[in-house]
Amino acid sequence: MKIADIKLMLDRAGAEDLPLLLQRFAADHRAGVRKMIESYKNRHNRDMLEAERLDKMLFFERKYSDRYAAICGVDEAGAGPLAGPVVAAAVIMPAGLTIEGINDSKKISDKKREELAGQIFEAAIAYQLAFVDNDEIDEINILQARLKAMKMAVEGLDTTPDFALVDGNARPKLEIPLVTIEKGDSKSHTIACASILAKVARDKLMEEYDAEWGEYGFARHKGYGTKEHLEALKIHGLCPIHRKTFIKS
Repeated sequence: MKIADIKLMLDRAGAEDLPLLLQRFAADHRAGVRKMIESYKNRHNRDMLEAERLDKMLFFERKYSDRYAAICGVDEAGAGPLAGPVVAAAVIMPAGLTIEGINDSKKISDKKREELAGQIFEAAIAYQLAFVDNDEIDEINILQARLKAMKMAVEGLDTTPDFALVDGNARPKLEIPLVTIEKGDSKSHTIACASILAKVARDKLMEEYDAEWGEYGFARHKGYGTKEHLEALKIHGLCPIHRKTFIKS
């Protein structure tokens, strides 16, 4: 059999059939086949590890699914920056569904986050974003702003959830039962989806702000206290989206 024909068979094989095919061609001594078999074997192992990781991320969803039908994940982005809003997202995903690559948004590249956000939007039963701006953050403090944004996101869902999985250890005042999960964006698939939506939405908004206040470099650092941002503050002072309570001098 030609090497190209073997490759075609491997390409078309499903996850269950691939190990059998790899075993079938393992005795082929041609260098091209051996190299190809090793490559597909490594890819299959990576796929199996990813499937196992994603399955573990459904632990909390499964734990509460016998009592609650519609479970939403809740997370926020932007607690630490010196400028811009805090953004929360709430999302309800179909039971048992996982999206390859879903993880804590901080562990994913910008390009991958945007790609995954599109898949989440397409697959979600319901999702909602909520924003609390810098002026309100200064007025009520960042913790209360985070909790308010999360509450707004949950209450804005088109489908009313029965239960919420919330990232962190702070509890928003919701009308439904909830559980908080520290580092939940790496432990719960649904929270991770919310984390990605919140991060992508906030980053895009900061890029829009950059068009108006380009001297601060918001498109690059998204409002965080980088050296570039601090130097710009020394030169230009504060702009309307800066959090005054975050900047002491």
